Amino acid sequence: MARTRSVDYEQRKAVIVDAAAELIARSGFSGASVSDLAKSCGISKSLIYHYYPAKEDILYAVMASHIDQLIGDVELVLIKSHPPIERLRLLLHAFMDHYTGAASRQKVLLNELAHLTDSARTDIIGKQRMIIDSVQRLVVELRPNLATDPARARGQTMLLFGMINWTHTWFDPKGQLSAHDLAEMAFQTFIGHR
Repeated sequence: MARTRSVDYEQRKAVIVDAAAELIARSGFSGASVSDLAKSCGISKSLIYHYYPAKEDILYAVMASHIDQLIGDVELVLIKSHPPIERLRLLLHAFMDHYTGAASRQKVLLNELAHLTDSARTDIIGKQRMIIDSVQRLVVELRPNLATDPARARGQTMLLFGMINWTHTWFDPKGQLSAHDLAEMAFQTFIGHR
């Protein structure tokens, strides 16, 4: 007879993923033990394994929870009928709003890909490429001359991501600049206004 799931099954998984994101961001995948994770969640190690059969599964869940939100941001903004320049502004704001509450997940995504299984890494990289390709299409809409120069189009796109992907290393949500301010600054920098 199959074991039934508890009513709070998904909530418990989310608590584990939240704690794992913080722990792995702080200690790295190799330095973060399942015992430490269990302790930070206030549950047993065996219960962690009930939800996630392997430590790599937890790592994947941390990354997937973050990147799936970014995909949602892209899909939500790019389907709008606004002009490309406004869609870019909306997308940068959506990304920065998301990054503000996900600094640990962003750090894990950027630093721990090598620890995933091959199939999980392929999945995450595929999702990253989908996001980049979608943004690149938007960049080309804004700058049609890049349509015949894919290398430059990719370069412009990656420079745009470079402005926002590393904010987790220095941004203080309690500081004088808000996520909104940063998104607007990145937008203005990219489109060439002051």
